[in-house]
Amino acid sequence: MSAGPSHKRARRHDPAAAARGVVPPGPSTVDLHAHSSRSDGVLTPARLIEDVAAAGVRVFSLTDHDTLAGYHDLVRADAVPHGMTLIPGIEINALVTRDLGLWEGELHILGFGMDPDDEAFEAALAAQRASRRSRFDRTVDRLREIGMPIDAQVAELATEDDDALGRPTIARALIAAGFASTVEDAFDRLIGHGRPGYVRREGLGPEAAIEAIRAADGLPVLAHFREAAGRPDLIRELIDAGLEGLEVYYRTFDQSTVDAMAAIARQHGLVMTGGSDYHGDIGPYAETHSRIWVPPEVGDTLLAATAAS
Repeated sequence: MSAGPSHKRARRHDPAAAARGVVPPGPSTVDLHAHSSRSDGVLTPARLIEDVAAAGVRVFSLTDHDTLAGYHDLVRADAVPHGMTLIPGIEINALVTRDLGLWEGELHILGFGMDPDDEAFEAALAAQRASRRSRFDRTVDRLREIGMPIDAQVAELATEDDDALGRPTIARALIAAGFASTVEDAFDRLIGHGRPGYVRREGLGPEAAIEAIRAADGLPVLAHFREAAGRPDLIRELIDAGLEGLEVYYRTFDQSTVDAMAAIARQHGLVMTGGSDYHGDIGPYAETHSRIWVPPEVGDTLLAATAAS
C-alpha cells in the first residue's frame, strides 16, 4: 500500500462518542459485530447470544478476533435461539507495515459467511492466535518491567477458553490490580500506541487477511473506518485486493458519518454491514443495543451476499 499524504491518527475506540451516535428509530434486529470471551469480550458465547436475542436481534454475527471457536460452541450446543440466523464471523486486526497515518498501524477486517470447517482458514487463524498470544505475553512482561505486575490478575482473568487473548484482557487485569480505572484509561495511559506498556502487533496484513477470508468463501469487510471518506486511494487499494464490504452502521458513528460511509459503499458497490462491536466493558448488551441502528435490509443483503459467495 502506498503511503500517501499524512493523516491524523484516529483513536482505537471511543466509547464516549456513543452519545453522539445515531438515534435509533426502533430496536435494531441486526448486529453483525460483537465479541465473546472466546477472544476479548466478557460474556461467554452462550450468554452473549441469549442477551442478543432478548434485545430483539434476529440476524447476528459473533466476530471474535482470530477464532471461530465461539461460533462452533453455539452450533454444537444447539444454542442459537429460535428465529435467529447466526452468520459465521471473524475480525482480523491486520497489520499495515507502512506509515499510512493509521491508529497503531492497523486496519480491522471483518469476515462473514466463511466455511467454518475450512482447514486452510483455520490454519491462518491459528497463526494469528499464536502471534496474538506472543504479544499478550510480551505486554505482560513489559508491564512487569515498568513496575506494574499483573501476573496474578491475568491468571485469574485469562481462562483456557480464551482462544484469542487481547489487550482488553490486559486492561481488565490492570484495573483489577489498581493500575487503571477503566479499559479506556488503561489504553490511553498504559498499553495504547506510544504508551509505556505498548507492544507492536504481529500477523497478517490487510491484503493477506482479505485473501484468507475470500479463500474460505467468506466476504471481507472493512470495519469501523470512519476516515474512509478522506482515504479514497486506500479504499481503492483494498477493493483491488478483494474487499467486498464496508461497515457503515457502527455504534459510535453519527448520522453524517453513516451518510458518508453509505455513499462510499454505494459508489464502489460494497456490501454494507453494521454492528455494536460489543465487548461488555461498558455495560450490559441491552444498554449497548439501545444505542445502535442497523437497518433490517442490511442483514438481508449480507445473507444474500454470503449465500452467493
